[in-house]
Amino acid sequence: MKPSVELIRLEESSEHGTFGVLKVNKELLCWTLEPKDADNAPEISSIPAQQYTCCRYSSAKYPDTFQVMDVPGRFNILFHSGNTDDDTAGCILLGNMLSKMKESRAILNSGQTFLRFLSMLADVDEFTLTIREDY
Repeated sequence: MKPSVELIRLEESSEHGTFGVLKVNKELLCWTLEPKDADNAPEISSIPAQQYTCCRYSSAKYPDTFQVMDVPGRFNILFHSGNTDDDTAGCILLGNMLSKMKESRAILNSGQTFLRFLSMLADVDEFTLTIREDY
């Protein structure tokens, strides 16, 4: 059975990115950070809120993650670790707390949180991601 994965965007700050929460099988897992909305421009924008298929992905830089598929005009949108909107390149960052780093709002404990995300989806090759905005 495919897991239920939902990203709920809670706040967009043009200065610090878009913050939300990620739920896996209705369990609140972590905070998320994406770039601000820039009309779906590659590498600098959050992706439009809707449903997407996510598939396992591996590369030299990101050896075990998931890729968000079929975003119009975009590719290589990944889930990975990172702390500020400078780390996203259009991807979805995961962390377990909000804080500040060098005058920027940030998410922390990203590496550990990302590994927890992967362990929850260890036997999964594909899932549907639902993105909604609550701001």
